[in-house]
Amino acid sequence: MTDETRPLTDETGYPIDGGATHRVVIIGSGFGGLFATRALRHANVQVTMVAATPHHLFQPLLYQVATGILSQGEVAPATREILARQRNVRVLLGEVTDIDPSARKVTARAPGRGDLFHVEYDSLIVATGATQSYFGNDQFAEFAPGLKSIDDALELRGRIFGAFELAELEPDPEVERRRLTFVVVGAGATGVEISGQIAELAHRALVGEFRRIDTRKARIVLLDAAPMVLPAFGDPLSTKAADRLRKLGVEIHLGAMVVGLDAGGIEIKTQDGGHERIEALTKIWAAGVSASPLGRILADHAGAEVDRAGRVKVNPDCSLPGFPNVYVVGDLMALDNLPGVAQVAIQSGRHAARQIQLRLEGKPAGEPFRYHDKGSMATVSRFNAVASIGKLRLSGFVAWLLWLVVHLMYLVGFKHRVTTVMHWAVSFVGRGRSERAVTAQQVFARTALEQRAAQEVIEAETRASVQ
Repeated sequence: MTDETRPLTDETGYPIDGGATHRVVIIGSGFGGLFATRALRHANVQVTMVAATPHHLFQPLLYQVATGILSQGEVAPATREILARQRNVRVLLGEVTDIDPSARKVTARAPGRGDLFHVEYDSLIVATGATQSYFGNDQFAEFAPGLKSIDDALELRGRIFGAFELAELEPDPEVERRRLTFVVVGAGATGVEISGQIAELAHRALVGEFRRIDTRKARIVLLDAAPMVLPAFGDPLSTKAADRLRKLGVEIHLGAMVVGLDAGGIEIKTQDGGHERIEALTKIWAAGVSASPLGRILADHAGAEVDRAGRVKVNPDCSLPGFPNVYVVGDLMALDNLPGVAQVAIQSGRHAARQIQLRLEGKPAGEPFRYHDKGSMATVSRFNAVASIGKLRLSGFVAWLLWLVVHLMYLVGFKHRVTTVMHWAVSFVGRGRSERAVTAQQVFARTALEQRAAQEVIEAETRASVQ
């Protein structure tokens, strides 16, 4: 049905006579996008989800993919499978490149630098999340991958396990030490969790598997410019987490700012103003995030503002200023200094869906979004975690059990929960790692693709100058 033949709607696309099927486009298949889509399952709407990946990513468990505990399929089930029984939704694979809020149209590119396609909407929910931030030093990404996608996790898995393999081959003690040194930048939840698991690998899972090297001699360094690990948790949990990491053999350098990073190591500026270089083959960046670039594109079209992280400043009901039919949720929205965590995305996605339903039912909408903080958790090692829930502060085994239960609840699909529990049993009760397969493609493909893209830009500019 073309726009000319659609029944009458108001200025934001809501049916006047109830005859039109309201078109909702949701961009992104993360927590915000998925939970908004599910919240509309009983509504008289046609939902179109446009996502750059074919899966829903459970990002909090990516570090377990990187360290061989879980497979990528367990933390990234296919979006189509999840939504197969929701008959009012279709899923389109493509990367959104533009949003025109005045024309109510989304433009996306098919995979593999394919053709552009357009999707029109009556209501729009933008939930494209956040990407890794290198604080203006994007050149660091070549040598220190982040941990925001399945590609990142598989690349890091190859680098981590590959470092031990390369050390086994190295006769030079100095080079061996560099290959057995792992530096994690950022002492938030992701940095703490992955440094703890690398320590578990070195001191427990891989012990006795190599004939020449002793994996227990691996050096794991956790860096952060902040004065404490897990600063969002505060004391005493921060101190308890740091103490546990040190018992695992992790070196913690606080008040340390990264000023240089290359293939051979990392250079930091210490609290006293001095400089120190740490020779390390494997570097992991877990220090910061910035909003998806789509946020700035949308804001420019709508005349809206973005904050320093690129998040769109929205109205109290998560709508875009001047466009009550457009909602920005999760990590992409700037509202009340809310943290970039899964629960904010889940709750704001559901809230946006509810506002759409209220307006379709002719009821007052525009309810302010109120976030209900369900607490924060982070694992430090097997059988050890920290949890902050309201005024309750838990650490150790009890917090770890609570972490297991909560994360199982939010994993999508019964079969994924079952296989995840089995892999946790292998890794935590035993000492094995079920997912250690790595390929050269996983390690080197990202850099090769970036070099290819840069070469294509140069070639295009050369052709343009000749013409």
